[in-house]
This record gives sequence, structure tokens and C-alpha cells, in this order.
Amino acid sequence: MITTQTVNGHSYRFDSLVDLLAKATPLRSGDELAGCAATSEEERAAAQWALAEVELSTFLSEEVVPYETDEVTRLIMDTHSAEAFAPVSHLTVGGLRDWLLEVAARSGAGDVLTALAPGLTPEMVAATSKLMRNQDLIAVGRACRVTTGFRTTVGLPGRMATRLQPNHPTDDLRGVAAAILDGLLLGCGDAVVGINPAGDSPQVTADLVALVDDVRQTYDIPLQSSVLAHITTTIGLIEAGLPVDLVFQSIGGSQATNTSFGVDLALLREGREAGLSLHRGTVGDNVTYFETGQGSSLSANAHLGTGGRPVDQQTLEARAYGVAREFEPLLLNTVVGFIGPEYLYDGKQIIRAGLEDHFCGKLLGVPMGVDVCYTNHAEADFDDMDTLLTLLAAAGVNFVITVPGADDVMLGYQSLSYHDALYIRNVLGLRCAPEFEGWLVAQGMADPTGKVFGAELGASRLRELVGAVG
Repeated sequence: MITTQTVNGHSYRFDSLVDLLAKATPLRSGDELAGCAATSEEERAAAQWALAEVELSTFLSEEVVPYETDEVTRLIMDTHSAEAFAPVSHLTVGGLRDWLLEVAARSGAGDVLTALAPGLTPEMVAATSKLMRNQDLIAVGRACRVTTGFRTTVGLPGRMATRLQPNHPTDDLRGVAAAILDGLLLGCGDAVVGINPAGDSPQVTADLVALVDDVRQTYDIPLQSSVLAHITTTIGLIEAGLPVDLVFQSIGGSQATNTSFGVDLALLREGREAGLSLHRGTVGDNVTYFETGQGSSLSANAHLGTGGRPVDQQTLEARAYGVAREFEPLLLNTVVGFIGPEYLYDGKQIIRAGLEDHFCGKLLGVPMGVDVCYTNHAEADFDDMDTLLTLLAAAGVNFVITVPGADDVMLGYQSLSYHDALYIRNVLGLRCAPEFEGWLVAQGMADPTGKVFGAELGASRLRELVGAVG
């Protein structure tokens, strides 16, 4: 597909769908690094204008990454539902944007968008997001509902879950346990207690799995855990009889990206089947947990598409959600600012990317969360993260990630604190997952309406809880 668009008397030529998608993307440093970004705001506007006129059916005949050489493309194309696509099959990209905003403003929008999800490809959704303002991404994202369950139910209206991330630089079990207690006292952990191990030792991973399961069983807490080791390590732990809840893996939007992570679709399928074999869920059987991030394909030199052209990082990110959708995860989150300023330079780019990722994931039917974060060398600060957290919560994000003091001393980046989750829940009236909320109320850590006491928790009760955990 070759198209031209004239703006202010100047004609811009776009040599392919890959080129058009890249040039239409809001400015970000990763696309500049890859050499595929628009060279001016005028060219970007011309590309967006041209993209708006592209028929959605084009994405079913012109591949961004070749079908013959990429199993992610084959998955996307082979699982596409023509029946679900039918209500919008006559639309252009711009027409889909308008249709989504109209649907989002009506009652019952969630059911309509849920039914549509199997008919949309990641490329269609990514293209549409490029034409949307932040408020459009929020409005449609909020209208999408994706509910999943294991021991807690995530994604219900009026609720926002949290991952409790108790990382420790030496995987010290007492340090991890202290961070878990800290998070529980502030109402965090209803999405997952998820630990990034500092090393790759299977024994350390096994010890961390056993620790969280012991805490869970001792205090009868309805939560699920995940130690974020490579999926092959987790499969080995399951085979050894360890109490694994969620099977984790980082994934990307191209076969080459996943190869760089040491996985393919067959291995992801094997991991999910291993998790299901344990039958550990109580309210659902969503046993997988995936992480993604804009820039992961470029950082692995795995970002080239049809004709050897670089694919923009946001389109590749959306394709990763197409991978996740196949494996029915409990949780999927983008670590939006974690990869660094080479890919998302400053707070403005991180905020935009977080809203795009949430919109694309939810519209594709996956349970989307966001690690609201940045690295210390990015042009961003905690005010930017406050803004993104508030916008995402308004957009109905399924969960966010929280760490002690907002500073992950093991991974060396800035995320949200446990207190940040308390802030946004109080300000917007959001509640924990219902099963976890019931436990908090029973422990005297929340009132009957689910409001977590946090800093208001009485000193005597706090001493009692700390003594019990020991």
C-alpha cells in the first residue's frame, strides 16, 4: 500500500502500511532511534489523516510482520473472528474511532466491546489509538470490561487491584516478608504478590514460592503469588511439586522478540497447561501472568517488519497483547517507563504510552494493568506518575504495581508506593478485589465499606499484626 497526503501544499508519501503506522504515531524517542518516526509534526498530521482513511479490512490482507516468518502474525491471523468483526468490517480506522466513542457513551457498552474484541487485530487497535486524544483513550478504556479470576476476582467495575512487589536485592526471605506485611497493611496484593528474584537460581525461586504460600495459608489470605522467573524454571517447580499459583513470562510482539526472551508459543502453551494441572484456583482458572513494554522489540533488534522496515514500538506492543490473549491470563501489564528514556523519553511520552497500552489491551480483551514507573535517568518525576496513575484509574485500569516507598531497590527504578494505591482508591472511591476486601475487613484493616485504614490503623492492632507475622 502506497499512499500520499497533502498538507499545506506539501505532499507526503508513505510507502507501506508499516511506514504509515510509524509516521502516524505520537512522538516518542524509540521510534526516532529506530529511524521510523515522522520528521515533523506536519508529516505526522499527514500520516494520521491518511491512516484515518485506511479500511479496517486492509489489516487482514497486508501484514505488518510477514505471516510466513512470524508465528505471532500467524496466531493473530488464524484466530481472527470474522463473525465478531462483522459489525465494524465496513469501517475505516477513523470510522472505528468514531464508532468506539459513540458506543462508549452508551449504556451496555461493555458487552458490545467484549463481543467485538475477537474481531479486532492488534494492528487495527494500535492504528485507531494513534488517532485518539488522551481523553478518547480514557473514555473507551473505561467502557471496556475484562474480568478474570484465580483466588480473587480482578477487573470488576468500581474496583482496582494492586500487585504487591516485595523485591529484595539479595532475595532475603525476612526482607521479602517484611515488604509483604507492609503492603498488606495498606491493602495491597489483591492482584498478585509478585516477586522479581534477584538471581536465576531455581532453589531461590522455590524458596520464595514457598514463603508466599506459607504466609497465604497461615493467615488464610485470598491472594495469588508469582515469582517472576523464566517460564522453564516455573515449569520445573511445578513438576517438583512446589505450590505455584501463576505462571509468569515476559512476552513481545514478534517471534524474534519472544526468541530473545527464550520462549515461543508452544512453550507458553506448555506453561499454561502445567499451571492448570495444579487446580489451585478457587474463583477462576486464569493461571498465567505476562509482562510487556514498549521498546522491548527494538532493544532486542527484533522490530523489523514486512520489507525489512522498522515497525513502530506501539504497534509491536499491541501485538504482544494478541499473544497474551491466546493464553487467557489473570493479569497482563505493561512496564510502561521501565525500559528507559531511549524508548520513552520523558513524562509526557510515558503518560501517553500508558494510556495507549491500557486502551489497546482492554479493547483486545485482555486484563490490562500498568506498572506506572520510570527509570532514574528519564526526564520524569513522581508528579508525572501521580498524573498517569490518576488517569489510568479514571480509565478503569484492572491493576497497578506497588513497591515499598515507590523505590524498587532491587530493579533500580521508581514505581508506585503502597500509599499511592491508598490515595487513588480513596480519591476515586475504588475498592479492592471483593475476596481480598472481605479478608481486610475481617482482620480489622478496613471498615465494612472496604475503606482501608492504612495510616489510621491503631498502634495496638499494628503491633498485634506484626507480632503475628513475626
